[in-house]
Amino acid sequence: MIARVAVDMPLPHLDRLFDYAVTEAQAEDVKPGVRVRVRFAGKLRDGYVIELADHSEIVTKLSPLSKVVSPVSVLAPAQVRLIRAVADHYAGSFADVVRLAVPPRHAATENADQVTWPQPAAEQMPPGGFASYPDGEAFLTGLEKSQPLRTYWQVAPRFAADAHGLDDWTRGFIQATIATLRAGRGVIIVVPDHRDLVKVRDALGAVIGLGAIAELHTDLGTAARYRNYLAIIRGEAKVVIGTRPASLAPVADLGLICLWDDGDDLHSEPHAPYPHARDVAALRAGSEQTALLLAGHGRTAEVQAWCERGWLHAIELPPGQMRHGSAAVRATADSDLALERDPRGSRTRLPRIVFDTIRTGLTSGPVLVQVPRAGYLPALACQKCRTSVACPACHGPVRLRRSAAGRQLDCTWCGRIITDWRCAVCGSGELRAPVIGSQRTAEELGRAFPGILVRESSGDRVIDEVGEQPALVVATPGAEPPASHGYAAAVLLDANRLLERPDLRAAEEALRRWLNAVALVRGGSQGGTVCVAGPAQVRTIQALVRLDPARHAEFELAERAEAGYPPAVRFITASGPAGALGEFIELLGPGSGADLLGPVELTAPLAIGQEEPLWQLSLRAPLSSGADLVAKVKAAMAVRSARKMTGAIRVRVDPAQL
Repeated sequence: MIARVAVDMPLPHLDRLFDYAVTEAQAEDVKPGVRVRVRFAGKLRDGYVIELADHSEIVTKLSPLSKVVSPVSVLAPAQVRLIRAVADHYAGSFADVVRLAVPPRHAATENADQVTWPQPAAEQMPPGGFASYPDGEAFLTGLEKSQPLRTYWQVAPRFAADAHGLDDWTRGFIQATIATLRAGRGVIIVVPDHRDLVKVRDALGAVIGLGAIAELHTDLGTAARYRNYLAIIRGEAKVVIGTRPASLAPVADLGLICLWDDGDDLHSEPHAPYPHARDVAALRAGSEQTALLLAGHGRTAEVQAWCERGWLHAIELPPGQMRHGSAAVRATADSDLALERDPRGSRTRLPRIVFDTIRTGLTSGPVLVQVPRAGYLPALACQKCRTSVACPACHGPVRLRRSAAGRQLDCTWCGRIITDWRCAVCGSGELRAPVIGSQRTAEELGRAFPGILVRESSGDRVIDEVGEQPALVVATPGAEPPASHGYAAAVLLDANRLLERPDLRAAEEALRRWLNAVALVRGGSQGGTVCVAGPAQVRTIQALVRLDPARHAEFELAERAEAGYPPAVRFITASGPAGALGEFIELLGPGSGADLLGPVELTAPLAIGQEEPLWQLSLRAPLSSGADLVAKVKAAMAVRSARKMTGAIRVRVDPAQL
């Protein structure tokens, strides 16, 4: 018997299966999906048996498997095909993706007695959720019939929590899960972070039974994560909730994949080959013929492209109904009358309308103040010539922060404390703050509203929840704590700072963050109001005022198509030393069929000269030839690896940030 093994070697030219002989003593334990140890290039390596065969194309004598680590299969056949598809889509290797899919082994858990996994109860269908949306009931009916529906649910940004704290999208995910369970099939729910996971897990557990849910996320201990994974691959756990790795979970007879807020950058894997959970879910829905439910308050250009091609069906409310039940949104300078009352309102960070919104909101409950950056003064510039302040040692950005010793300047790269700064251009020693962080904002608002409790939620100090008492909550995007009865008002500061970020997705991301904040505020009928500190004529702010992310996504996609950026094209970046990129371009050859942009320098070398500067090459091709371009890039990387060329190159396909 021959075992074909995927060896844990991420080198591109070794991204294939290798044949090993199975001894008679190993024959009983060796089966597809088990972990093994093999001798490879003179060293013992980990690997997985992918398939068994009775012959090999290798004419020489095969090396036997060195060891069967465990007879427990941890890879399912459909999962192997998915891992291969993800690796090929992102120009990566099987070894890189399988590390994301399969958690580390825990021998004690594996050898322990199996515990009977409770079966989920699917009798109770909660109200609300999809019931108030066009085609919502039809979608649930289709899930009960095991139809492979692909849907984007545009969730209205309104505070609709009931007595149990459930909002629209949580109820909708519960309904979709129950409908799929009634068809006898499994469900995967993918959320960006642990806070969303706990909310959905507790709400769903109250309906189908908490013990019937398997969690998969890195915050679990090694034993708990591996125990849940084994229950999934054995077919015992039919409902899985987790963060991005859960999209690769080996759920048996998978019927539905739900993913919340695909625009959140936490869905993008920071390790090679950098897959995005949304795209993994889409690949899986297409290959396994499962239903797919993407949902969010905003809408990404990728989702809009799928909707326009007819690959996704949008479930959404008409614009008028979208605003019904949501907080009233206005910009700081949205009319001539507002400019007459506050002529400097368009030029100050905290115009009069902001104070009016806060003051009115505090009469009936807590007020949320969203700021783009954490810290005190996270960026500084010279007061005289406006030159950005840089560290004299490493040229990194300098910030002003509060410490036990008072205020101090330090470098965000090397940590050096700067005691006597002078501008290298004009010699001035005066500073200005082009960006103000959450700490400084909380300090200013505390002085402006004495006697009012001011709380800050950002970074590693995220507040879980606030009550209904009047308070000011200053938070960065993603760290906004929910209020038990909804916020009475919200203020979105420094809108231009979010929109002016040098990133392709700046406008899309700003609107997503703002809509998520709007969803925490009481409806307009209850006095809820949102004030955005920015120019009302800007298209993204207009989309926020109208609560119309779909129209904004249409414009965003059209502009990217005109400029030649993803998702209208297949876009690949390769970063590394200049010499290595030059060799990479030669290996691609003139027939790659792609537009080559660059290379351009990304970072300057450190002053001490210890780091070679990085350069970036961008390649783009039409979607119709995108797969061919990815294959050519992967082949070029394999040649570099086989020839042991110097200089590491990092390849990203359709990167989350450009």
